[in-house]
Amino acid sequence: MPPLKQLRGATACPLSGALWGILFLGALILSRPVKADDAQHLADLIDRRIEARWESDGVTPAPIADDAEYLRRVYLHIGGTIPTVAQTRRFLASESPQNRRLEVEDLLEGPQYITNFSNFWTRVLMPESGTDIQNRAQRPGFQAWLRQHLARNTHYNAIVYELLTTPLAGDRSMNVAMQSTGPLTPIAFFTTKQIKPENLAAATSRMFMGIRIECAQCHNHPHDDWKQEQFWGYAAFFAGIERTSRDENALGQVKEVFDRRELTIPEQETVVQAMYLDGSQPQWRSKVSSRRTLADWLTTKQNPYFSKAVVNRLWGHFFGVGIVDPIDDFGGPNQPSHPELLEALALDFAEHDFDLKYFIRGLTASKTYQRSSRMTHASQGEPQQFARMTVQGLTGEQLFDSMAVAVGYLEPFQPIQPFQLDRPGPRTEFLELFDSNSDSPTERQTSILQALAMMNGQFSTSVTSLEQSSTLSAVAEFPWMKTADRIDALYLATLTRKPRPEERERLTQYVDSGGPAENPKQALADVFWALLNSSEFLFNH
Repeated sequence: MPPLKQLRGATACPLSGALWGILFLGALILSRPVKADDAQHLADLIDRRIEARWESDGVTPAPIADDAEYLRRVYLHIGGTIPTVAQTRRFLASESPQNRRLEVEDLLEGPQYITNFSNFWTRVLMPESGTDIQNRAQRPGFQAWLRQHLARNTHYNAIVYELLTTPLAGDRSMNVAMQSTGPLTPIAFFTTKQIKPENLAAATSRMFMGIRIECAQCHNHPHDDWKQEQFWGYAAFFAGIERTSRDENALGQVKEVFDRRELTIPEQETVVQAMYLDGSQPQWRSKVSSRRTLADWLTTKQNPYFSKAVVNRLWGHFFGVGIVDPIDDFGGPNQPSHPELLEALALDFAEHDFDLKYFIRGLTASKTYQRSSRMTHASQGEPQQFARMTVQGLTGEQLFDSMAVAVGYLEPFQPIQPFQLDRPGPRTEFLELFDSNSDSPTERQTSILQALAMMNGQFSTSVTSLEQSSTLSAVAEFPWMKTADRIDALYLATLTRKPRPEERERLTQYVDSGGPAENPKQALADVFWALLNSSEFLFNH
């Protein structure tokens, strides 16, 4: 257990003072040298590199965000939702100088982190599941596998290694959609790529190394460093995978020939042997899957691409734009904005054994991450200066789950299939409508249909009504609250902040007047609806 987490829980211990003192001292001694200091070292490294660029380029950074802005931001980035009113009040009332890091620790140890990052890694590893109905059916089993590893804090290299080397089904069919029997496996990663070596090569090189080699699949491109023979040489690591059925709908019926390590380039007579993208030759072992040989090379600390690709991807998630952007394209003219920082982050992440939680702790502790999103100087206009936080559109999952938190909505329990993630209901319908084609958080835009759904769709209308919103009804009916207090509560529930004085005054007058319906409670519902439809709610700042 990290030391900051221990300190937060100290006051709740029911032990006697003397016994508690002994245990506390022992825990402090055991935990002193580990994660907290390392995370701060990483935060300081980030700030030094970024601030050096500001100084050389004449950039004036934005001020540090206030507690309310930081809380909402970090909850959405780590937990995937906004915080509750109770969580917000507790955080804003705290006077601890370590409060931000303590909040990050709570989020990383809670279930929201697991849910949010299983959604994140599913979008990265199985983008097909968001656009194709058949592939979407395989998402629940894959996400269950991810959640299992995130709950254990399995390190990133181990997750990728297991994904690449997972045993295939052989001559029996696996239920890749739910995997209701037997151990959870990521076989859906392979089946959503249609068990084709060329698809697996393009996906794995882009996802795990930031290299887009698919352009070289058909011919040598005059402006690309990667050649056709390199593409098919890398694809040959997956040459042994084949279907045991001609029926392409029999997704689980696949097997592998371990010693098959070559491919013939289509429409040519050229046969290429499996070869790493850095040009080195694999050391083959008899009866050992070529996928395992690839994974041994790919996930090591010495791999020149692996660590850079993942730290850049995580940086892009938290900052909205990568050090290399697009985040999975390190090729050609697409150079890093801060090459020394990227190198240092990759080395540090590898030295800490690819620990995802460690990296998140350090990144969110940096002053760079904690800057306000409000532009206060003209020099803050370039996103890759990271002089202020970029404004990021919420994903469909973040938007629905944040609305659910704000209005007090709980999805009905389904006793027949209680753990099916894509069961019919408001959440599934909402996610289908708000599915985004953009990988970039800064480029997500609301369509007309999405805007109409937020304003007067069946779900949004019902959960913002006095009868069905537990938040609104509680605020409206509580007897000892003044109108200004009710406005404060709705702001905390939706925007994770209290209203500014002019907002409070204007809306208090509106509610007291009763609005168009001359009904103060209905006027309060109007305010709630307007807050949920505001751009401030729809974006992470």
